[in-house]
Amino acid sequence: MTSLRVRTCIATRDRRPDTELLRVVLDPADPTRVVADPHRRLPGRGAWLTPDVGAYELAERRRAFGRALRTSTHVDTGQVRSYLESVAAP
Repeated sequence: MTSLRVRTCIATRDRRPDTELLRVVLDPADPTRVVADPHRRLPGRGAWLTPDVGAYELAERRRAFGRALRTSTHVDTGQVRSYLESVAAP
C-alpha cells in the first residue's frame, strides 16, 4: 500500500495530496522566472499551488512565490499564469 504525499498550497495554505496540486520551480535557465512543472521533473526547489487562477492571484498578492522558492529577487510568474489559463480553457 502506498501512502499519499501531502503538500501545502503556497496561496491557500490548504493541505492536499500532491496529485491535486501544481508544482512550480525557478526556471533552470533563468532563475528570475517561475515555471509550471506539471510532470514534476524539473530540478530545484519546488513549491505547490492549487491549479486555478484565483489561487495564483492570491499567491501573487502574498508574494508567496519568492518566499516558497527561497529567492530574494523579484520573480516573473507570467508563465505559471499562462499555463493555468491554458488548462482552464475549454
